[in-house]
Amino acid sequence: MNKALENLIERGFFQQCTNLEGLSKKMDEGPVTFYIGCDPTGPSLHVGHLVPEFALRHLRKAGHKGIALIGGGTARIGDPSGKTEMRKMISYEQIDENVEKIKAQLERFIGFDGITAKPANNKDWLANLNYIDFLRDIGSCFSVNKMLTFEAYKKRMETGLSFIEFNYQLLQSYDFLQLHTRENCVLQIGGDDQWGNIVAGVDLIRRKTGNEVFGLTFPLITRSDGKKMGKTEKGALFLDKNMTPVFDFFQYWRNVADADVRKFMLLFTFLTVEEINGICSGDINQAKEKLAYEVTKEIHGIEEADNALKAAKAAFSGAGDKSTMPTFEAEKSVIENGIGVVDLFAMVKLGGSKSEIRRLVEQGGASVNNNTISDIKQVLGVKDLDDSGEFILRAGKKKFMRVIFK
Repeated sequence: MNKALENLIERGFFQQCTNLEGLSKKMDEGPVTFYIGCDPTGPSLHVGHLVPEFALRHLRKAGHKGIALIGGGTARIGDPSGKTEMRKMISYEQIDENVEKIKAQLERFIGFDGITAKPANNKDWLANLNYIDFLRDIGSCFSVNKMLTFEAYKKRMETGLSFIEFNYQLLQSYDFLQLHTRENCVLQIGGDDQWGNIVAGVDLIRRKTGNEVFGLTFPLITRSDGKKMGKTEKGALFLDKNMTPVFDFFQYWRNVADADVRKFMLLFTFLTVEEINGICSGDINQAKEKLAYEVTKEIHGIEEADNALKAAKAAFSGAGDKSTMPTFEAEKSVIENGIGVVDLFAMVKLGGSKSEIRRLVEQGGASVNNNTISDIKQVLGVKDLDDSGEFILRAGKKKFMRVIFK
């Protein structure tokens, strides 16, 4: 089998392929052009978008050419795949703004050179389509009966599938046809929830050109507990540090379950399989720290990863730099007059609602400057500050906040 495909399979980037043997042979003949797509339905990518982007870099390293397609056109409709209800419509202006933000994120992660990797926007060929001509030329190649057999549509039929969503598969297939014609693109890769759309594109190209192209999908990544990967208490884990602070991003990876460490290292880092096996055979906490550092480095850069690591060490071992920790600033009068522990944790938004904070305190999960607080009525004052005149609050084992009084 082709070495690049072997690498993807070994690292967990494989669920199914339209013709694995044929794709392997095609890739052995020389570099192939492939594409991945994402719709700019929000201002930032999240962790769920990352698997195809990591695969793109692996394939590019092996000599193949990747296109990162941003769906400035398809986002006007919304992909029904994986959704139980219709996506909320957003304005064309907002979609265009999202395109630019996501393009910048992909530029940082991928590094477009216009040759081995380039961006594209399907708005360029979708925005001004003539609907009648499109139906005659493209719609005539699709069987409604076959479309309804795909899992994405079957699920949405249970709750109600709008006609506008029903068109999505035609548009994504048309994207593949356009990229095949314009760029000689012969492979589409993506999550397994895109299997129906990808197969439809492969079939459309065969019908319109007589050429064989390929589709390859990755497993939908879940945690060992079966829950969706990348979900936090605050929602999705975004790449935009204004939506998910870098430290929170780092801590997500630092706190993954033991059973997920090797799998996530294979998928979300560029360490070799041999390096990963060596790391995972040692201390599991060091392996988690390495995972967190490597992913943060790839997404946010070395400096941000270094700062996040220092902050984690300061919070949990007292050996790092407190200036990099999540920080809340409060007026000096707050502490001079004394403040109840529950009110303090609520003020800095650590621990949830006040009732949740009370339970946290009663169960011994709250601490101030490494001193466990068990009395929900305890009042903290100036005498309780550390040598720097600050509080380091901790809720449970994983959440903390540095509180500075000015």
